[in-house]
Amino acid sequence: MKLYVYDHCPFCVRARMIFGLKNLPVELVVLANDDEATPIGLVGKKVVPILVKEDGTAMPESLDIVHYVDEHFGEKILSEHVRPEIEAWLKEVGSYYGHLTTARFTQIGLPEFETQSAVDYFTKKKTEFIGDFAENIAKTETYLTRLKGDLEKLAVLIQSENALNGQLSLEDIIVFPVLRNLTCVKGIEFPTAVLAYITNMAKLSNVPLYFDKAI
Repeated sequence: MKLYVYDHCPFCVRARMIFGLKNLPVELVVLANDDEATPIGLVGKKVVPILVKEDGTAMPESLDIVHYVDEHFGEKILSEHVRPEIEAWLKEVGSYYGHLTTARFTQIGLPEFETQSAVDYFTKKKTEFIGDFAENIAKTETYLTRLKGDLEKLAVLIQSENALNGQLSLEDIIVFPVLRNLTCVKGIEFPTAVLAYITNMAKLSNVPLYFDKAI
């Protein structure tokens, strides 16, 4: 199977996780951010992730890919249970964490941004949503202060460093990608329980963190 992704995309991380967690081989293809032709040719629109299955058919949508792989390859490993507290946490952090991460993605050497045209494409698109990149970077401390409290709230919800609620579930699939992307931000003080979870889940899912690239 072949999985088309951007390295920074949290939805792509969801799809990558299920392959890592189940130790399944997959060919990872990182698209240039301004490559519209490939995804449109596969599924009719510019989206990622896209899974090209063994029969050659293409499937978009991260959670559809996760469910397909979990149900069709080996024993099912994911519980569907997501606690309301986790949903609330994700909604809160999701409302602002892009202001911390988005402007940094083009600066940390990711393969989808190897060309200036890809950087320009991404910058133009994302500026419409989060505003000027430099202004976002300038407000880092403000967002870090807000994030500190939210990470402390998450820490008390973590029941195991191997799984948020004690067994692998959709909670891990939707929360870990957000935490992983936050590792590109220098200066975040992750609570001990959160750091242990991030580190462990990165190993289990075979999705590298950004600590060594953080700015």
